[in-house]
Amino acid sequence: MAISVHADHIRLTVRLTPNGGRDAIEGIEVDAGGARYLKARVSAVPEDGKANKALVELIAKRLHVAKSSVSFVSGEIARKKILRIDGDPKDLKNKFETI
Repeated sequence: MAISVHADHIRLTVRLTPNGGRDAIEGIEVDAGGARYLKARVSAVPEDGKANKALVELIAKRLHVAKSSVSFVSGEIARKKILRIDGDPKDLKNKFETI
């Protein structure tokens, strides 16, 4: 599943395409191993953390949370990333389903 619910946050698996021409969330995808992830693209280039910063801004905007609530668990230099989003897990999960 692209999202996992924890006591005080959710974790979101994302596959990011940097330098993608626009900032957008393109839905849920499934990889060859059956794992689900959120597919996102940003127009920022993958240097000096610019694409990661753009991803944090995109996710925060779409989930209506502060940018400071979104952090990286893993994958800061990989295309597949796991993000931690702090807040009420039930509320965040409901917001995620509307993306």
